[in-house]
Amino acid sequence: GPKARVAVADFDVKAAKASGEIGSGLREMLVTALINSNRFSVVERQVLNAVMQEQELSASGAAQQGAGGPQRGKIKTADIIVTAAVTEFEPRASGCGAGIGAGGGVGSGILGGILGAALNKAHMALDIRIVDTSTSEVLAATRVQGQASDVAGGFMAGFFGGWALGGGLSAYANTPMEKAIRVCIIEAVRYISQTLPANYYKY
Repeated sequence: GPKARVAVADFDVKAAKASGEIGSGLREMLVTALINSNRFSVVERQVLNAVMQEQELSASGAAQQGAGGPQRGKIKTADIIVTAAVTEFEPRASGCGAGIGAGGGVGSGILGGILGAALNKAHMALDIRIVDTSTSEVLAATRVQGQASDVAGGFMAGFFGGWALGGGLSAYANTPMEKAIRVCIIEAVRYISQTLPANYYKY
């Protein structure tokens, strides 16, 4: 069916344990997920200066002339801008001993063989806004979050190995934080696709 044309703004990083690099990586993942959903046509603004430079070069007469070169007046605009703020980013939100001597029945029962293992929990949250570029009206806003837990890194290993993390996030590969990130991005795409009014799907 028809697609909506969107742009994704730079992420605003507000969480204490996240950096600008992490924000950039999360933005990359959201752009990729929106494209792969087949519901959106995403226009890229981070490389606009480079695109404009190529057009100016072509129009100047200094470049080799021929069919298929860049042309002015054809840059597509977005009807919607998606903004996001990283409000929570907790790679190890909590931990407790899961081995013998770390708290009763669990330690002496099912997990009794895992001596001193740590139950790692991770979570993150994004504040998402959908903004109409003609009116600057915020059409919808919500908070999406992802969370996951794992025992000492073993159970998650390789589970998501086929889908690369965005730049700045590779340190969290095969950890509960990786799953939390992916869940959060998936929830963001689901929210955007389900909330955006039908009249924006026209391309």
